[in-house]
Amino acid sequence: MIEVAKRLQNVEEYYFSKKLREVALLKAQGKPIINLGIGSPDLEPPFKASMTLQDSLVEEKAHQYQSYQGLPELREEIANFYKRHYKVNLSAHTEVLPLMGSKEGIMHISMAFLNKGDKVLIPNPGYPTYASVTKLLEAKPIYYDLKEENNWQPDFKKLERLDLKRVKIMWINYPHMPTGSNADNKFYDKVIAFGKRHDILIVNDNPYSFILNDKPNSILRYKDAKHVCLELNSLSKTFNMAGWRVGMLTGNYDFISAVLRVKSNMDSGMFYGIQKGAIEALKCSDMWFQSLNSVYQTRRDLIWKLAESLNCTYDKDASGLFVWAKLPPKIKSEDFTDMVLKEYSIFITPGTVFGKNGEGYVRFSLCATVEIIKEAIARV
Repeated sequence: MIEVAKRLQNVEEYYFSKKLREVALLKAQGKPIINLGIGSPDLEPPFKASMTLQDSLVEEKAHQYQSYQGLPELREEIANFYKRHYKVNLSAHTEVLPLMGSKEGIMHISMAFLNKGDKVLIPNPGYPTYASVTKLLEAKPIYYDLKEENNWQPDFKKLERLDLKRVKIMWINYPHMPTGSNADNKFYDKVIAFGKRHDILIVNDNPYSFILNDKPNSILRYKDAKHVCLELNSLSKTFNMAGWRVGMLTGNYDFISAVLRVKSNMDSGMFYGIQKGAIEALKCSDMWFQSLNSVYQTRRDLIWKLAESLNCTYDKDASGLFVWAKLPPKIKSEDFTDMVLKEYSIFITPGTVFGKNGEGYVRFSLCATVEIIKEAIARV
């Protein structure tokens, strides 16, 4: 029998990959499943982006290999986007790297900076891929606590007491997924200083900054950030382009070039038409975000009602594409979500998917129509 690599022994199949098979099976059996578990935008991308993609298919170079660094005009538009919305100055030539989705960037950053046995600071709760990639590279995940009483932000005094030898990367993610918590200026100053003090690369994963958030922010706005920070961003949520797989990595030239050395050996350049469409999406005016958030605000109001009907509480100040809700005392997250799926044919995500600090919480997605959410409320 051919054995799989040892690195897979500590990595399970992604939760949603397994769970969606179960949900699909229930649907095939005739169950009227409502999916409020996945953050896959159901709204249309910007019209001009789609039309530009379509029109580009007849261009001479449309179907050839593309540059690993992306079209120069895409990098330029990413830099313009950061300048316009985040007040961050970037060199389009040296400080921007387009990615085929920011999830790709998590792997490539990790491959560029981690050796076997190195350590990585990972938020708990947080995006599971940070830990999965760390384990695949035979590095060691060191989970740092995020708690509701601290607004889901790290306790830097506790971090300083950890054994930080061989810690190479710290993952942060604000607006935070899954809780929707936002970080303030003091947090960014602290985490940058922490990274400088201990020679740790701080990577901010920033795909939710425009969703139900009045003050989009970037860690690269802050003093000395480029000395120790990289930032991942994405068009998936901001422009309803999840399936297009358009992400970006921004920051220090030396860090970017290290990641490019990995990327250029791992994949090819992004499809030409997708890049052209992404350029048009990035040019959208503030009216795009206002219209998008108007839809999500209406949906969130209804999700709050659904949460209340299930005896859950939530934070009205949270941002992002989800509602993070607290369960009544002594109820386990997975038991609760299994019950909701069985009793009401509604799929929501247990908080434990994102780490042990997610116990006692569940996550609702806003990626469903008003009619579907109303149906969920009616069932409960």
